Amino acid sequence: MPIYAFECAQCGHAFDRLQKLSDPDPTDCPECGQPQVRRQLTAPSFRLAGAGWYETDFKKDGDKKRNLADGGTKAEPAAKPADAKPAPAAD
Repeated sequence: MPIYAFECAQCGHAFDRLQKLSDPDPTDCPECGQPQVRRQLTAPSFRLAGAGWYETDFKKDGDKKRNLADGGTKAEPAAKPADAKPAPAAD
């Protein structure tokens, strides 16, 4: 369940609430009791960072990959053995 931030427009009291997506937002302020509560827009609490994120991470091994973290330089594709034989066709 996500945590939502709320603020009362009447008294300025800010509070958080753990609730389901389907639950209604609170209407009355727990501090002053006025029906002036609004949901606040907050930033997510995680960040994707590091050198391991590629634009084409889910493509096949033979496709070219670019590392987005270092400005788009190309990564070397995985080497395939020279004596690899194709799999026999299924009947």
